Amino acid sequence: MTELLEKTDKFVAELFENELPKTCIYHNYVHTKRVLKSTQEIIDNSERKLKDDEKLILQLAALLHDTGYVNGTKDHEARSAEIAKKFLAEEQVDQNIIDEVVKVILATQMSVEPQTFLEKVLRDADASHFAKKYFPEASEYLRQELKIKGIKEYTPEEWVYANIDMFTVHHKYYTDYAQKEWKPKKDDNLNSLTKIRKKNKKMRKKEKFKVKMKDASPEKGIQSMYRIALRNHIKLSDIADTKANILLSVNAIIISLALANLIPKLENPSNSHLIYPTAIFVLFAIISMVLSVLATRPNVTRGEFDKEDVKNKEVNLLFFGNFHQMKLEDYEWAIGEMLKDKDYIYSALTKDLYFLGVVLDRKYRLLRLTYNVFMVGIIISVLTFAVFFQFRDKVREVVPEIDVTAIPDILQLTFLS
Repeated sequence: MTELLEKTDKFVAELFENELPKTCIYHNYVHTKRVLKSTQEIIDNSERKLKDDEKLILQLAALLHDTGYVNGTKDHEARSAEIAKKFLAEEQVDQNIIDEVVKVILATQMSVEPQTFLEKVLRDADASHFAKKYFPEASEYLRQELKIKGIKEYTPEEWVYANIDMFTVHHKYYTDYAQKEWKPKKDDNLNSLTKIRKKNKKMRKKEKFKVKMKDASPEKGIQSMYRIALRNHIKLSDIADTKANILLSVNAIIISLALANLIPKLENPSNSHLIYPTAIFVLFAIISMVLSVLATRPNVTRGEFDKEDVKNKEVNLLFFGNFHQMKLEDYEWAIGEMLKDKDYIYSALTKDLYFLGVVLDRKYRLLRLTYNVFMVGIIISVLTFAVFFQFRDKVREVVPEIDVTAIPDILQLTFLS
């Protein structure tokens, strides 16, 4: 008996290893061993004392009941029965035992009502995971197997409903032991599934409410869009002003150093080769400073509007340049008129956004030009200093001596200070 069970166990293990599709992540050797263990649990604790042949029939059926999965899912019970019949015949097992094993395996079909005690035992053992702590994991493996095989795809929420339906409508335990020991634990798992279903319902209601609120109040999305866009434009404007101020400061330092150190030395005839490089250096620095100032210089508007402008929605009341010269009472009236008209508010925000973009375009164009001038100026100045220093003797012959006394007094003081 023990030798036959060992041979059967080895046969099933090798069959599953070599021929079972990899998509069978639930109905595999692990599941078979669980069913065998649950079958033995019922045998050991049953009030009915089973004969050795009956125990053997149940153990063989438990090991062989899912072997038909090697050839597909559909009608796997019938194929399992055929595989069991062939294998046991080759092992020269008594025909009565073979017939009983076949009957017990065929009784594992959900559509079949088990009749004999042996059929009820295997049927309960095959569904023992309903009453185990590992039910959630085993159930998820089964869901994934159905998905991978293309039989049916359940969402996690749908799977909860399917399991509840299985527990309450389609399944019951038949043996006294399973009803006494497993049913209470099965009910615990059912309660857990019911809690998950309630939680899912609450979450779904919340999601529906959020969607409903979102659909009912599209204003929030519009307001957020304007707020984010305006904030981004203002940040970009601050960045441009900061970059322009950096260039302004750098070039101011360059000119100060040139006035303090380079220009006073140009009155010396030996430094006449530095005249043109210094002039180019200072010239590019001045141009960079001018462009930096232009990039940050504000435009002044008239700061007034009349009632016709408000009525025709031709004035942006959100920009200070359009109302800074108005009386307070006139501005309050205009704001009151705008608040009565939602379209006017959005129009004002749109204009504000647009003109900020126009200003940004101007700033960044000037800023890019300033950086290009500064970069080119530095390169040309360095190259000029290098060339004029290399040919300084020839340059001194060409460039006349500077007459410092010819420079107006105020400039002379500036250069030589």
